[in-house]
Amino acid sequence: MSDKEKNGYGSTGRFAHPLHSLSILEDRLSKHIPYHKFFDCSADEEVLYEFKKSNVNKLPQNGNHRKNSEDQIETHHYTSNWETIIHLIKGNIGTGILAMPTSFKNAGLIVGSIGTFLVGIFCVYTMHMLVGVSTELSKRSHSPPLSFCDVAENSFKVGPPQFQKYAALARIATNVFLYLTQIGICCIYIVFVADNIHEVLQSYFGVQQSARVCMLYILIPLLALSWVRDLKNLAPLMMVADVVTALGLGIVLLFITSDLPPITERQIFFASWHQLPLFFSTTIFAFEGIAVVLPLQNSMKNPKDFGGWNGVLNKSMAIVLVSYFLIGFFGYWQYGNGVKGSVTLNLALGTSNMWAESVRVMMALAIFLSYALQFYVPIELTRSTIKRYAPAGRLNIVAELAYRTALVLITFMLAEMVPDLGMFISLIGSLTSTTLSFILPPIFSILTNWTTGYGVYRWCLWKDLLIIAFGISVGFAGTYISSESISQA
Repeated sequence: MSDKEKNGYGSTGRFAHPLHSLSILEDRLSKHIPYHKFFDCSADEEVLYEFKKSNVNKLPQNGNHRKNSEDQIETHHYTSNWETIIHLIKGNIGTGILAMPTSFKNAGLIVGSIGTFLVGIFCVYTMHMLVGVSTELSKRSHSPPLSFCDVAENSFKVGPPQFQKYAALARIATNVFLYLTQIGICCIYIVFVADNIHEVLQSYFGVQQSARVCMLYILIPLLALSWVRDLKNLAPLMMVADVVTALGLGIVLLFITSDLPPITERQIFFASWHQLPLFFSTTIFAFEGIAVVLPLQNSMKNPKDFGGWNGVLNKSMAIVLVSYFLIGFFGYWQYGNGVKGSVTLNLALGTSNMWAESVRVMMALAIFLSYALQFYVPIELTRSTIKRYAPAGRLNIVAELAYRTALVLITFMLAEMVPDLGMFISLIGSLTSTTLSFILPPIFSILTNWTTGYGVYRWCLWKDLLIIAFGISVGFAGTYISSESISQA
């Protein structure tokens, strides 16, 4: 076993959506599974070389052992189907669900309802697509389960000859999108926490402070949290965040379904074409849990149960989809066009309602604690680079802490520049989430199926191209409108 494995370090993938870390890293912490076993996005060349020599033809699929890339037997405890369902639900429900009423505001109740289910179905479909491509590539290369970045590189390697030379670049590009998504999520977390603190101070204590000033209040605690280098020390905090999130969402649902105004006061059918890209961007951001799909499947005792119409993925995402619809539909019905980037900011607005303030404090606390785990991902993605160029010994730790501090300050400054939570979520959804969900998986599918064919009339090719076109269209339109709105704010 390498020194990296002994220390629990290694190159990693990411979670990419608010509270994804609460599903994977909690499991890793509780079972003492090295983080990089699930999220290897840039495996060392010598490890790959050793795997090629091992010529592993088939991996044992029971819950007690599997062969890793060094042909060693791993004895980790793998997750059951129900554990995986819980992790998938937790991994997809975060700040995105609290922005769903804003999404409905940009579409209308009927179009928003239909659109939410369509986006959810398409997101689940691309998740299945990614799983299928990963399985196919793993079979062809007789390799262990693949990460998102592995799929990117290997799909280009088996594609047309003119694309094969870009395999390494595809891996890097995928890594960059994962990195940027995590940085964006960290920024959204800062804005979310600051907005909720601002509302509590103003409504309950009568303190008149701007949200930007409230960001300064959490800067020092964020820096302290970011300096936690051992994930084991974060495990108790994540348990607290889980409980607080569940309680907070339950209270939110009670608020938005009580004393509803006449539905005729809302935009029942359709809002406007200009706002529609913002609906797609926000909804895609909320559903963008595609990066946790492969790690969760790879951690299962019975990975074959993950797919299929009655599999773990569909069961989990059905619950997520219904939850998003309920919060989005009733949140917009309750607050109309006055709904904010997080529906928690609308609860008993302008009053000192104890329950409303409690929800804001609870959700702010949960998201604040989750920042550390979301922040851990970009650190791990660049850890090997830091170790390569930083001096050895203690100075290496100093360099890492300096990098962590700089990265927190960068996310803080970006959050200060874009204080509108709703627009920030739409921007990140347009820039990165559409790419990860609707552009990359179809590209991987097209390249992987190049040698086997695309079916009658090449329908698989046309289907994948249509999904890519949709992703590009939503990405460009959403980015333009979000940027325009942010510049005018």
